[in-house]
Amino acid sequence: MDWLERAANLRQWTGNGMRAPHKPLLLLYALGRFQEDAEVELRYSAVEPDLGRLLAEYGPANRTTPAYPFHHLVSDGVWEVRTDRGPGSPGSGVRLLRAEGAAGRLVPELRTALGREPPLLGRMARVLLDLHFPPSLHGELCEAVGLELELAETEPLAARRRRRDRQMREAVLTAYEYQCAFCGYDGRIGALPVGLEAAHVRWWAFDGPDDVDNGLCLCALHHKLFDKGVLGVGDGHRILVSQAFVGRSAVAHEQVVALAGRPVIGPQPGALPVAAAHRSWHSRQVFQGAPRPAAMG
Repeated sequence: MDWLERAANLRQWTGNGMRAPHKPLLLLYALGRFQEDAEVELRYSAVEPDLGRLLAEYGPANRTTPAYPFHHLVSDGVWEVRTDRGPGSPGSGVRLLRAEGAAGRLVPELRTALGREPPLLGRMARVLLDLHFPPSLHGELCEAVGLELELAETEPLAARRRRRDRQMREAVLTAYEYQCAFCGYDGRIGALPVGLEAAHVRWWAFDGPDDVDNGLCLCALHHKLFDKGVLGVGDGHRILVSQAFVGRSAVAHEQVVALAGRPVIGPQPGALPVAAAHRSWHSRQVFQGAPRPAAMG
């Protein structure tokens, strides 16, 4: 049985580039708990707060309850649910799962395979991360679900299906003249840029092309905030800052809040700015909540 294929092919809502990471998040969480205790059974009422936080932080704006993946992951052959009455999930309703003492765990065959071949856990996690989240979030997401990975030595399944263009980073940084498109940071050590990254606007995992018009040169801070939905790019190529962001320090104000409404520092003449379709995808699928009004002064 190919567990990597099962992890790669979880049944999810797809269409118009919509993100649906609910099942991947639950499976990552279950792998983390299995790594901690191979015999653990996850009672819904106990893990609901954890799953809710994961969905709120790493899911799209159109969120659902943790009950949805807890019930529906069963159909993918990697997860089982039982209640106080016996095997089988009572449904995707929160009240039913709570009232009937629903508990879930990885299916016995997968638990056996993970015990027999420990590196399989890392490979499954890498498949899930590569297919559903940008690299800038992988480390913190592993921490959030309690995974300590010595990630697989083999090439990730996602990479075998579609290879990244190694030239994109240099093309994007060159187009933006080695400065952050949001704050203008342009640090170097000698001749080498430091702390500057090429961000995909439409994530590579969601068919975002390795093209300059799908990229931004961002400093490490603003790249992370962009991928977390704190920052975005709106009409007129102006910076969006989420109203959900809270930062009371002078640094938070200067580095984040004060960016609201500022024009993106565009690419040099002859280079394409971010395409409207990619900006729109990011605004729908990643940006959190409503944008703040443009900063005054």
